[in-house]
Parts: sequence; C-alpha cells; structure tokens
Amino acid sequence: MGQIDASMTQVLLPRLEVEFGARLSSVSWVAVAYLLAMASFTPIFGRLADMVGRKLLYLGGFFLFIVGSGLCGFATDLPMLIFFRILQSIGAALLTSNSIAIIVMATGEEERGRGLGLQSAAQAVGLGAGPAVGGLILDTLGWQWAFWINVPMGLAGVILGWLLLPQTKALPATGRFDWYGALLIAPALTAVVAALNEGHAWGFASPALIGCAAFGIVFLALFVRTERRATSPLLDLHLLGRRAFLLGNAANFLAYAVLFGVFFLVPFALVRIYDDSALVAGLRLSILPVMLGLLAPVGGMLYDRLGARAPTSCGMLICIASLATIYFFLDGSAANLPLVTLALALFGVGQGLFISPNTSAIMATAPPEQTGQAGSVLNLVRLIGMSAGIAGASTLFAVGLGDTGGSTLNVPTSSLVASCRGVILLLGGLAALAGLISLIRPRGVAGRDAGAVHRSPIVE
Repeated sequence: MGQIDASMTQVLLPRLEVEFGARLSSVSWVAVAYLLAMASFTPIFGRLADMVGRKLLYLGGFFLFIVGSGLCGFATDLPMLIFFRILQSIGAALLTSNSIAIIVMATGEEERGRGLGLQSAAQAVGLGAGPAVGGLILDTLGWQWAFWINVPMGLAGVILGWLLLPQTKALPATGRFDWYGALLIAPALTAVVAALNEGHAWGFASPALIGCAAFGIVFLALFVRTERRATSPLLDLHLLGRRAFLLGNAANFLAYAVLFGVFFLVPFALVRIYDDSALVAGLRLSILPVMLGLLAPVGGMLYDRLGARAPTSCGMLICIASLATIYFFLDGSAANLPLVTLALALFGVGQGLFISPNTSAIMATAPPEQTGQAGSVLNLVRLIGMSAGIAGASTLFAVGLGDTGGSTLNVPTSSLVASCRGVILLLGGLAALAGLISLIRPRGVAGRDAGAVHRSPIVE
C-alpha cells in the first residue's frame, strides 16, 4: 500500500496541476510534504516503538493512513490536499518505523532472510504497479480515487494486524525519550527543503528564501548538537564518524535524489511533450521500478562476491548512460519514444544494482548493537534524498520554462524539451557524484562476512 501510493503520486502531479490551476512548485508539495513528514516522524516513532511496543503503533499507522487517504480525496483545494497528505504520511511513518522490526520479531533466525525477502518482493510489486494503477484510475475514475483506493486495503490491514500480529514482549531498557531532538527535526528539514523547492517562486535573493535557509541551517545545527549530547538520541550521529558509513549514506542520498528526480520529471515529459494519457504514461514509468526490483537480488549476489564498490559504481555508470540516452532522445519525436522507454528500463537496472549493495555496505559498518540506529539514519537520509530530488527537479524545471508562472500548461514543446534536458543534466551530475563516492569507499568485506541485508532493496 505504501509503495503503490509513493509511486502513484508521481503520475498524479500533472493532473493536479490542471485540476487546481497551480504552479509547478506548489503541486510538487503534494509529494514533498509527504516525504518530509515521513522523514521527520519515522525516527520519532521508531524510538517510541522501542519504548512502548510495536503492534498498537503499527495498527495506528494503518488507521491514520486510511483516514488521511480518505480526506485527501475530499480536498477542495491544493493547501487542503497537502495538509491531508501530511496526516497520511504520519500514518506511513508509523508503518515504516515498525515493519522490519515486526518481521524480525515474528520470524526465527533461520527464516529471517526469507521474511525480509518477501517484504522486498511486496515493495517491488507495489512500486512497479503504482504508476500503472494510478494512470488507470486517472483515466477512468478521477484523481480522488488514487487516494480512496487505500481505504479498503488499509481496513483489511487493521483487521489482519489485530488478529495476527504478536504483541511486543521483553521491551529493552531504552532510556528517556529525546524530546529536544523530536521538536527540532521537523522544522529543520522543512525549512531547508522549502528553500530548495520555493526558491524560483520566491526569488533567489528574496528575504523569504534567505530567512528560510538561515532558519533551516540554525535548526539543523541545533539538532546535531542535541543528538551528539543526548544519552538516548533519536539518531546516533556518532555513526557518521565512520568513513564507510558516511560515504555510503552520502551516496544513498544522491542515488535517491536522482531516482525521485526522474520519477517527478518523466510523467510531465510524457504527458505534456508526447500527449500520453495518464495510463500510458504510468505504464511507461512502471518499467523503471520493475527493473529495479528484478535487478536488486542480482546486486545483492554481486555484493556477496565482490563487496560494494564494483556493483555500486557500475550501477551509477549505467544510470549515467541511461540519463544521457534520455537527454539526447527526449525531443518530442514519437519515433524516439521507444528509446526513451528503453532508457528508463536501463535506469532501473542501474538503480537496482546500486541500492541493494549500498544498503548492505552501510549496515555492515555498524556494530550489531547499533543496527537499529544505523537503519534509522539510513532511512532518514533516503527520505531526505527523495524530497531534495523532487524539490530540486521541480525548481530547475520551472526555471527552465522561463516566464510561464511556474506552469507546464500551454508551453511550447521546444521549451518543455529544453527544460527537461536541464533537469536531466543536473540528475546526471548527481549520479556521477554518487558513482565517484562509490569508487572511493573503503573496500570492506563481502556481504556474507558482514551481516549483509541485501535482500531488502528498499529498507523501511
């Protein structure tokens, strides 16, 4: 449900631009606000779950998710929709912060890999189906049903979870809750991403942008200072002192920024430049997560044999080649559209080869007693990367369109193509940086010697 919603929303954005008559940077908040709220609340709920147990919080996550989803469908304007998306994402954060721990708790040591593998398969299916399901809904039922479809699935999740999930037993002594860190993390992340997302609309020298950026930097500094001094922090930032952990997370941030930058840009390109219907655009976009899911196990096997450096570097090299193909052949010509679609599949291959070994390498650097903290940092970096990728792609896309009021409607094809190419150049540069970081990371050891978790390409 969560993965379908995350990938479906990207296909929804061009339609919302028309429905609400909003500029590009405003529409992008439908996706960005969701990811930002998840990034802010996931470490908080993960810490609370360690203190009070997981079952009730997990079922509460289902409840909040379906309430937020239902209200999203009734939204009458864009600010209302964004507010309800934040409510929905708080439920998603409750689910995300508990899902892997529940699987680990419910399976024995000998079945843990199989359990996590089944979860990864479900995530891959959700990511792959989301754009196609979203396109079908938009073409037949209306955009509201993209949210209402979550309600019956969520209710089924609540009922099954209540009946089947075990209660958490023998809770560890985890110390006091870090209230200062919890209060600082949300405004810090929101201010930084707001400055990135609204820079073009506000003006790059505007007091609003400068103030927002300064606010974000100050709150981030306060958050880092608080976490370093806390006896039981939300996030153990001392892990970033490990070079391999720091480099792996830097590459993680860049890879997800590139991935969701592509997820944001491609639906606009297909719908506005090629006049694809929402369903056709969704089907074309689906090939990316499908290939990612198929290649993630291959990346895990390569990590077992070769370590992380080779597969992650090759994965980013493939992503760069695919972005170069999109750059040259995304020109509005129907004859070149199959090559663009093929390049999306190639991009999914590259991401699949990268994400799984990189995740394994990050987790292998953490001591066993800090695995939970390492996973929290990894998830936070991943979500911030997604938010930054969408925000950066949205801003650069709007800048490239020139004096259009930040809208992609009624814009000449040549302007749309030029603007798309500018975003692709940015994403290619980020991918190259991720590849370079992968090349200079410490060699480490192979996955089977380091407690790898390569079976889960998308860690939650």
